[in-house]
Amino acid sequence: MDSPTSGEREPAWRFSVAPMLDCTDRHFRVLMRQISTRALLYSEMVVAQALHHTNRRERLLDFDPVEHPIALQVGGDDPVLLAEAAQMAADWGYDEINLNVGCPSPRVQAGNFGACLMAEPDRVARCVEAMGQASRLPVTVKHRVGIDHLDSDALLQAFVDRVAAAGATRFAVHARKAWLEGLDPKQNRTIPPLQYDRVIALKQRRPELTIELNGGLDTPDQCLEALESCDGAMVGRAAYAHPLRWGCIDERIYGEAARTVTASDVVLGLIPYAQAHLARGGRLWDLCRHLVQLVEGVPGARHWRRNLGLNAQRQGADIPVLEDAARQLLDAGL
Repeated sequence: MDSPTSGEREPAWRFSVAPMLDCTDRHFRVLMRQISTRALLYSEMVVAQALHHTNRRERLLDFDPVEHPIALQVGGDDPVLLAEAAQMAADWGYDEINLNVGCPSPRVQAGNFGACLMAEPDRVARCVEAMGQASRLPVTVKHRVGIDHLDSDALLQAFVDRVAAAGATRFAVHARKAWLEGLDPKQNRTIPPLQYDRVIALKQRRPELTIELNGGLDTPDQCLEALESCDGAMVGRAAYAHPLRWGCIDERIYGEAARTVTASDVVLGLIPYAQAHLARGGRLWDLCRHLVQLVEGVPGARHWRRNLGLNAQRQGADIPVLEDAARQLLDAGL
C-alpha cells in the first residue's frame, strides 16, 4: 500500500480495535496507545439505560485524553435513551458513537438490543436517526452478516440500506452470522464460519458506503489484505491477546515513520498514567491485568508474567512494581 502524502492522512477507522467486554476498558486503551497513536479505539459496550439511570456516569464514560481517537459503543433499542447517550458522548469528548447490533449474549437479547436488532431494521434506523440528531458525532453501527435464519444477502443489504438512509456513517461488519439460540457468545465468535466474501460483496454493491471488515483478522498482513476490498479493518481478540503484534500498524496502514515498539517501551510509557490512576484511588492490578498479555514466545516470558501478576495484586502495589517489570524487560532486550 502506498503511504499517504502529508495532505492525505488516513482516517482513524482504517484500523480499529473492536469493543470487547472486560477487555477494552480505559486501562487497556492507554496500553494500546503506546503501540499505535493512530488506531481508532472503542470503549466496552455501555448500556444506554444504565447511562440514563446511574449517578456514576464518570465510571462508565471517563477516559484519558491520550486515548483519542476514541469511540463510545452503546447498546439499546430506545431512540430517546440512545439520543441522550449520544449527547453525553459528545459532551464527554468522544470522537464517535457506535451502536451495538452484533452482541448475541442472552442478557443483551433480554434487553432487546445487540444482534437481535438485525431483525428490526426500522427500529435500528429510528435509533440511529435520533442519535444523529442529538449530537454532531458520527453515528456508526457494528453488526453481523445475519442472525439465525435471517441470513440472506438480500436481508443484509436491506438492513444496511435502511440504516444508512437514517444517517449511519460507517458499518463495521462482523463476517459471521450469530445464532441467538444454541450458541453462547464465545461460540458465536468461532463456530459460525467466516464469510468475508459477503462483506466484500456488500461493499461492491454499495461502494458509496464505508464498510469495515471484522472477524478473524489476526495479523497486520491480513488487515492489509482486507483493506484492498473494504474501507477499514477491525481487530478484536488478536489485539488483546497479542498487543505487540500491532506495533507496525502506524507505519503500514497510516504511513507514519517506522518505529520499533518494545515491551519495555509500553511498560515505561504507562507509568505516568498509572501514577494518576493510583492517585485517584485505583489499584495497580486494574492496569497490570492487561499487561500480562504483553510478553509471549520468548525465554522467561512466563516467569515475567507470573512475577508481574503476583506483585501487582499485592495490597498497596505501587509504581516500583512497573519499574521493576520494565527493568527486567530491558535487561532481556525486550
